[in-house]
Amino acid sequence: RADAEIAAGKYRGPLHGIPYGAKDLLAVKGYPTTWGAAPYKDQFIDKNATVIKRLEEAGAVLVAKLTMGALAWGDVWFGGKTRNPWNLEQGSSGSSAGSASATAAGLVAFAIGTETWGSIVSPSTRCGTTGLRPTYGRVSRNGAMALSWSMDKIGPICRSVEDCALVFNAIYGPDEEDPTLYDLPFNYDASLDIRKLRIGYLKSEFEKDTLNKPFNDAALQQLQKMGVELIPIELPDYPVWDISFILDAEAAAAFDQLTRSNRDDLLVRQIKNAWPNVFRMSRFIPAVEYINANRIRTILINRMTEIFKKVDVYVTPSFGTNLLLTNLTGHPCVVVPNGFKDDGTPVSISFIGNLFGEAETLIVAKRYQDATGFHLKHPEL
Repeated sequence: RADAEIAAGKYRGPLHGIPYGAKDLLAVKGYPTTWGAAPYKDQFIDKNATVIKRLEEAGAVLVAKLTMGALAWGDVWFGGKTRNPWNLEQGSSGSSAGSASATAAGLVAFAIGTETWGSIVSPSTRCGTTGLRPTYGRVSRNGAMALSWSMDKIGPICRSVEDCALVFNAIYGPDEEDPTLYDLPFNYDASLDIRKLRIGYLKSEFEKDTLNKPFNDAALQQLQKMGVELIPIELPDYPVWDISFILDAEAAAAFDQLTRSNRDDLLVRQIKNAWPNVFRMSRFIPAVEYINANRIRTILINRMTEIFKKVDVYVTPSFGTNLLLTNLTGHPCVVVPNGFKDDGTPVSISFIGNLFGEAETLIVAKRYQDATGFHLKHPEL
């Protein structure tokens, strides 16, 4: 079909004819949408998610629904465990497990994933892919499984930053079916000189003595070698881990019917911190505590606004406080490969942008990726 359209002069753009996969929490009419969970393995939703419709309009070809951790947690689903193509003894991490694994393995040119708290960043790190977690309110969630209405975000997982920009350009923007969206432009200019941008780094995070410290230090050195004058910054000092139950409360509400029906017993993972027990325990979260947690969250967003008066983009190790904090505040993130450990598995580094600042964040990440070339190495299959 794509060949025929292009031959007829109906070229839809750079994604025309490109095969891709979608995380199995996005509705596709005529196909199961299982959410990776046994209670929903025979579920059919009679509509296409907005993201699926927009990619079809751009000419992309959906070739697979991809595995995900059950109800968007981890890499275990009702059919087993999704694997890391760099090390088949290792899970792919999640919950956008199949999206990262399939892209890294070259089974699809790109995939659509989602993130609430690490579900693009974590599997992209494990599988050595490049991921974009857009600003909250950038990409329509119509037709997607809800886990946390105030934290869920949809974005591309690709082999390069440039590909992430192409896919994001096709899927972002207003949708009458999702009232949380903002109508703001995406002005991506790959030729921009990043030395004109103010680029920060989380000083205390880079100083931590972690297993990945040599890779993190090398990232800063590479940016300086590229002529970037790094500006030291720190995150707002608030107890973000103590308000992470916002996600638990919203997830429990989203799957209240599942809990009440006792069909949560069908989920594969039944350990203490797995969804069935989290959903049940979350019923005891006081409304006062949930409201106060969101008041703290509002303060965090305001404090982050102050930080972005000093920088346009900042670089950070991919995990730690930053990952949770920026998912709570809704800031965009681009995660890119940043080298390989002794066992041959990838590590990553992340770039965080201002709200709706995907363009600048992608440009900085692209410059870094072009200079390092880690994304050009692929697993042997």
